[in-house]
Amino acid sequence: MWIGDRVCSLSIVNCQLSIINYQLLSAPFLHVPMPEVKTMTNLSGKRVAILVTDGFEQIELTSPREALDKAGATTVLVSPKDGVVQGFKHHDKADKLSVDLPLKQANASDFDALVLPGGVINGDALRIEKRAQQFVQDMDRAGKPIAVICHGGWLLISSGLVKGRRITTWPTLQDDMRNAGADWQDREVIRDRNLVSSRKPDDLPAFNKEMLQAITEAKPANARRAENREELGVRQ
Repeated sequence: MWIGDRVCSLSIVNCQLSIINYQLLSAPFLHVPMPEVKTMTNLSGKRVAILVTDGFEQIELTSPREALDKAGATTVLVSPKDGVVQGFKHHDKADKLSVDLPLKQANASDFDALVLPGGVINGDALRIEKRAQQFVQDMDRAGKPIAVICHGGWLLISSGLVKGRRITTWPTLQDDMRNAGADWQDREVIRDRNLVSSRKPDDLPAFNKEMLQAITEAKPANARRAENREELGVRQ
């Protein structure tokens, strides 16, 4: 009986130890949550054109440019003007920025994406620039991301690129957009295939995020051509 009692006692002790171990392992202080790993956008090797002339809304250029620079992209300020261009903060003059590349020397094949800041004076002047129209048409034809905000959308209208597209702009452009065949919507940001659009400076956080995502997901032209051949059943 003594041996049986000892075995029984040992079994009880082992059972109690197992319960204690389980409780210790289940204690909240022993479960350290793993930190969330945030994936940083990497646009190293990407070249992005920013097309403006005098009268651009400065924050609509500098904010996207900063986001692109931080992501590792190379930004190039393109303009029909040589030297410098005048920025505005609403109705007041702001800073002058140096032009990196004259528009007459810009080739869409040298860039991976295009940014069109707003500003009434800027948008109204660019829309009548034939070379600007050709440049944006070439970017769109290649399926490259075009990020446009505020009055920058005027250039897309004059370039014949908004028909059948979902887009948003500064609200006073909505009639122009609809008359040109666009599906204008009053939203913070809209992405329609390669086109990213927003309304105003308050939308810049969402605009920048969607712009970076569009550029990240954009496929090289040769990959798009290969996909098109496969869809059409073209033999290679």
